[in-house]
Amino acid sequence: MSARSKARKRALDFLYEADIKKVSASELFAARGATELSQEPYVAVLLQGVSDHLVKIDELIVTYAQGWDMDRMPPIDRNILRIAIFEILWAADIDLQVACDQAVELAKSISTDESSSYINGVLGRIIKLKDSIAI
Repeated sequence: MSARSKARKRALDFLYEADIKKVSASELFAARGATELSQEPYVAVLLQGVSDHLVKIDELIVTYAQGWDMDRMPPIDRNILRIAIFEILWAADIDLQVACDQAVELAKSISTDESSSYINGVLGRIIKLKDSIAI
C-alpha cells in the first residue's frame, strides 16, 4: 500500500470518527498530536482540504448521489466521497482516476458490497462534469 493510500485511510478514520461524534476532524487530528497514526503529512492535507471545502463537497454529494440524502448515506461512504471529491476538485497533483480508484478500493475493503459501485458512479459523474462545477 502506497504512502498516500495509507494517508487516505488514516484521514478517513479521523473523518469517520469526527462525523459520528459531530466534531471537527482537524481538531481531533490536532488533539492527538504527532502519534504513529498521524505522522503522514498528507493526512493533514486531506483533513484540512475537506474541512475548508466541506460545504461545497457536501453540496456536490447531495446533487450527484441520486436517491440518497446525507442522513441516509452510511457515514463511511460519505467520508470516502468527501476525500475523493476534495482530491478531484482541489488537489492538482492527484490524477482524477487515481482519486476515484482509491475511493473505490477503500469502499471495497471497509464498506458494504454495493458501496464501491455507488461511489464509483457518483465520482464518475463529478469527474465528467468537473470543468463545469463552480468551485
